[in-house]
Amino acid sequence: MDEFDALKLENQLCFPLYAASREVIKQYRPYLDALDLTYTQYIAMMVFWEEKSLSVKELGKKLFLDSGTLTPVLKSLEAKGYVTRQRSKDDERVLLVKITDEGERLREKVTEVPEKIAGCVKLTPEEAITLYRLLYKVLGNFDN
Repeated sequence: MDEFDALKLENQLCFPLYAASREVIKQYRPYLDALDLTYTQYIAMMVFWEEKSLSVKELGKKLFLDSGTLTPVLKSLEAKGYVTRQRSKDDERVLLVKITDEGERLREKVTEVPEKIAGCVKLTPEEAITLYRLLYKVLGNFDN
């Protein structure tokens, strides 16, 4: 083992995580392009379908994204009529985002997407559960 082994791509845990993430997200593209959504817009909408209304900070915590990344995503979703943004009456520093009726209707158009993507990832159900648990374990070790 030489002093540069740690710098070999094949020895990096981060690389297969990065590459797998990119490849899986690429599989979403044809389905989401047809709906004029990016992957980040799609996952934001998934949160709104569950939560209905939350602050940008709360959304960022759920998605592991900062407000600088979320601001253009939310502006675009608002322009499409899927969410509204407004300052909190209690604290002007807090920006609240709420799903609209149009955003709720979008949910019906994407119901088949998870199943189609699951077919692209060639894992057994047990492997998928193990991977899911491990990835969330990794995520849980970071400050968000």
